[in-house]
Amino acid sequence: MDVNLNTTNADSISNHGMERLIHGQSFTYGELYAATGGFSDDRFLGEGGFGQVYRGVLDNSQEVAIKILNLQGNQGDREFITEASVLSKLHHTNLVKLIGCCQDGDQRLLVYEYMPLGSLKSHLHDLSPDKKPLDWNTRIKILVGAAKGLQHLHVNVDPPVINRDVKSENILLGDGYHPKLSDFGLAKMGPTGDDTHISTRVMGTLGYCAPDYLESGKLTVQSDIYSFGVVMLEVITGQKVIDDSRAKPERNIVEWAIPKINKKDFPKLADPVLNGQYHMRSLFRALTVAALCVDRTANRRPDITAVVDALTQISESQSSRKRWSSRLQSSVGSSASTEPRIEDWNQAKDQGEGS
Repeated sequence: MDVNLNTTNADSISNHGMERLIHGQSFTYGELYAATGGFSDDRFLGEGGFGQVYRGVLDNSQEVAIKILNLQGNQGDREFITEASVLSKLHHTNLVKLIGCCQDGDQRLLVYEYMPLGSLKSHLHDLSPDKKPLDWNTRIKILVGAAKGLQHLHVNVDPPVINRDVKSENILLGDGYHPKLSDFGLAKMGPTGDDTHISTRVMGTLGYCAPDYLESGKLTVQSDIYSFGVVMLEVITGQKVIDDSRAKPERNIVEWAIPKINKKDFPKLADPVLNGQYHMRSLFRALTVAALCVDRTANRRPDITAVVDALTQISESQSSRKRWSSRLQSSVGSSASTEPRIEDWNQAKDQGEGS
């Protein structure tokens, strides 16, 4: 599948050009104003780098999420067109569906399917009284689905699409906690031919960005893998990605978690709200995959298909024991790293099972 993310001349694209570039329904500002009750406070869902998001109801009674571009924000027409172009052409059960857009005068809005359970982040931190903590099986299920969405971007698209902003806030949950990746305003086409990376201005979210990308501006699909590994640690541990209440060297979740993983201090890494309700072997394997994903050296990180395979086996092993796949090992190659490696995984069989 080919996707064109060339938005160099985004500011000069006409309304007609937008219609050709973006496959979806075209809305007027008035239609979306009415759908949200005048963007009333009781319809407000949240705010991100793009702008504010409101729940709306279209004339056909369909519930939608409507994102308004903040004209004074960090993202502009280029990011608006990138996100609309990506989502209008890429269709997958784990990517949020774009219904349409609005380019009315200087107004820029995007219309998505409504995800009733909100973001993954909202289910991990500072829970509201009406939200119960996610159980272990649901956490793994969400990680599997999110990884499959990323797999679609990296594997099924030519050239691959690098999301560049994978984080728990951008993983939205539908009925049954079905996860979908959202927010593609920073997406870039990956390298082609013999190129190993693309050079670009560093963008993303503090704590989720790969250190090699931060230091060099060289972007690869492995940059997304690092970010996904951070999400995994967040989901497994319940810890915030950046937490000033932790000691200074451990304010970043990776710096907090990796020493504990190396010491095989697994029970201390599980989210306390789980109250021990997880299989120890499942926890061990999930932490090992996460550690591989956040390796500081990009070429030692697994590819996304290996991550999907590993997480799928973890999910399936909740009810039946399965032989651990060697695919992840072959994808990362040999390494002298002292961090958890593939040969450690089967040791979890001797760790026993949590109740």
